[in-house]
Amino acid sequence: MKMHKPIRKRVRTWIAILIVLAIYIWAFAGAPIMEIKETAINSMKGMFTGLIHPDWGYVYDPDGEDLLRSLLETLAIAILGTFISAILCIPFALLAALNVSKSRSTAATFKVVLSAIRVFPELILALIFIKAVGLGPFAGILALGIHSIGMLGKLIAESIENLDLSASEAITASGANKMQTLWFAVVPEVLPAFMSYTLYRFEISVRAAAILGIVGAGGIGAPLIFALNGHTWDRVGIILIGIVVMVTTIDLISSSIRRRIV
Repeated sequence: MKMHKPIRKRVRTWIAILIVLAIYIWAFAGAPIMEIKETAINSMKGMFTGLIHPDWGYVYDPDGEDLLRSLLETLAIAILGTFISAILCIPFALLAALNVSKSRSTAATFKVVLSAIRVFPELILALIFIKAVGLGPFAGILALGIHSIGMLGKLIAESIENLDLSASEAITASGANKMQTLWFAVVPEVLPAFMSYTLYRFEISVRAAAILGIVGAGGIGAPLIFALNGHTWDRVGIILIGIVVMVTTIDLISSSIRRRIV
């Protein structure tokens, strides 16, 4: 019997490999044959040339739209969207945490609500808010703020559920009410995680804000899509450089702050 076990294991392994290969063959069988057209080669050459020779004159223009203004608008959208979500996610997180919420049904309901909020991407929410409030950065702020509630609320609720309740029980035994228990026992324990998650969400919001302008929600996305449609590759190059520099700088600063907090 001992001699048959390795054979069975090898058979199962080969069956799994064959199934995976069959799935890949089936997936690519109906795909059209990829052909590199001459226009694609010319576009790639133009993009490469634009990245090497970016339009430095677009960095700052005192009389019109420039890269710095668009990047600052993108950063402002991310900051305000993160601020809105950081405030509004607190009641959702408290009600979704099993050890703080009044009942399991209440916690389960708010966890479903947070999951439902996370289902909609920022671009979909931006399109919805553009119809509601019109084109501009305000729609982007609302889209990022609402979407971020789902992520921050879930992470903070899990942090609350993982708390050591000994401090809460001691404060409650001394006669403190529910609000005093939350303020003196729960908040100090959750605050470092809350700050860390908020900074991490801000990093994600900066990247998302750079894209929202494509649908008209403000930020650097609008000049980028106009430059792409106009095939002005030198303008595309300087915009991409600006986005990379901004996102990288914010990531480094945020990571340094989070390491000190945690």
